[in-house]
Amino acid sequence: MSDDGWPEPAVDYVQAIADTKILLGQRYGEWMLKGPNLEDDISGASNAQDEIGQVRQLFRVLTRQGVDDEWLESERAPDEYANAATLDTEADAWPTFIVQVALTDRAAWLLLDAIDHDDFTGMVQKMGEDEYFHLEHHDGRLETLAEDQPEAVEAALEDYFPDILAFVGPATHDAESDPLVDAGFTDRPAAEIRRALAEHYADLFAGTEVSVPPLDDGVPDPDAWDETRRRVGDGHVDADVVDQLQGVSNREYVIA
Repeated sequence: MSDDGWPEPAVDYVQAIADTKILLGQRYGEWMLKGPNLEDDISGASNAQDEIGQVRQLFRVLTRQGVDDEWLESERAPDEYANAATLDTEADAWPTFIVQVALTDRAAWLLLDAIDHDDFTGMVQKMGEDEYFHLEHHDGRLETLAEDQPEAVEAALEDYFPDILAFVGPATHDAESDPLVDAGFTDRPAAEIRRALAEHYADLFAGTEVSVPPLDDGVPDPDAWDETRRRVGDGHVDADVVDQLQGVSNREYVIA
């Protein structure tokens, strides 16, 4: 437990949410001029701006817990980012991109909304106002794509579902065993968040040709799960993307 009440695993939990939001901003930015229409391009630009604004707030509370701000902003290696593995690579098609950001944005919101600590009072509610519009837009696009390109949507769900479940956490983190619930930092366990996520998409795609992958309690394998980076395996975002996040190419223009 830190001096102002954070249990030790909470720093990793919040950093994983923040890092996921950094990469969401990056992925939105990559697609904001490649959407099928102007509305989607504008939405992508707005979402990217919202995510980066939320990252700033999350970094602020992390630095109060002793995390070095320069390390967070500009001194990390690719494998030190704890983003959801769904965002490690850029999507190569519009349906894939929508599934990628929809799953990840909703999972990040569910993890954030589960936090029950005074440091987040007001902050989470404000972020929720932004996220409402993100998630509504994603669901609308997914419903359309489920009619027009069901095979592409289903293939993307199959690809991304194991990684998004790993980001949320293993099924073994239930009400009796989730360390953050036990410490009073979150008000619901990973197992409950997993169910909420899966049920949302089962309801969304009900009556369409898209099948949602089953909620497999063995995914992720709790023995292989990295609690710090909330994933299985040692994958990470590409180094050139990290350079963009850290503004490496712009450093030569900084006035000392």
